[in-house]
Amino acid sequence: MSDDEEIPLKQAVRRLYYSRAPHAVWFRYGLIVFDILSILFFIAAAAYPQTATATLISAGIGAVILADFLARLWVAGSRWRMMRRLYTLADIAVLASLLIGPMISEDITFLGILRGVRLLLSYRLMRDLRYDSKFIQRHEDTVIAAVNLFVFIFVTTSLAFTLFFDPHTGPAAYIDALYFTVATLTTTGYGDITLNSPGGKLFSAAVMVIGVALFVQLARSMFMPGKVKFECPECGLNRHDPDAVHCKHCGEVVKISTPGFSD
Repeated sequence: MSDDEEIPLKQAVRRLYYSRAPHAVWFRYGLIVFDILSILFFIAAAAYPQTATATLISAGIGAVILADFLARLWVAGSRWRMMRRLYTLADIAVLASLLIGPMISEDITFLGILRGVRLLLSYRLMRDLRYDSKFIQRHEDTVIAAVNLFVFIFVTTSLAFTLFFDPHTGPAAYIDALYFTVATLTTTGYGDITLNSPGGKLFSAAVMVIGVALFVQLARSMFMPGKVKFECPECGLNRHDPDAVHCKHCGEVVKISTPGFSD
């Protein structure tokens, strides 16, 4: 079915998600604000026992996530491709946790991990903001490296909190898990909080290896010359030095717009 043959409601929803009309842009910014607030809520809620108020807020967040998910699925050009994306899988995991939670009376802390993966939505936020923020366009590699590190820290903290710390001690245990994660991935190694079980040692080793790699990636993107996105008309290479005159891959002349030159 072509766009002209679609029902008016579907056309309107598609424009909200994909057009550059002012009202559509503001709608997507509203979703970004909601996504950020929901991420912060799930991070904070992981440190506290489930209460009736928290359950009610979670249900409201879940209703909005479900409506957004179904709307995006309805207007997606390729639903199968959408279903394979990380942030879509994160939304499915969060929705599953919100459905499971009210059915279980006791405190099930693994739900904190599932809700923590909503941090993966940061990558969708990056995609949306890339079009409107010149800062992100100029520093895209650094911002992506920082988002990777941020997501890793808080997803790992949720995992450590669930598996190795006593959740019933409230926010103190979550802060300990966060402290352990940061100290381990930076290889600071104060030794005041350690995981002495075999599983804990393997977990710590994995945090160190991945964490150091992410730190190196962030430092490299901050201090090495950045690349600009410009597709070479000859070979298709889409990353070049900002002052490049020729493509390093094929030698074709490239005309990259800079403050002192434009095509």
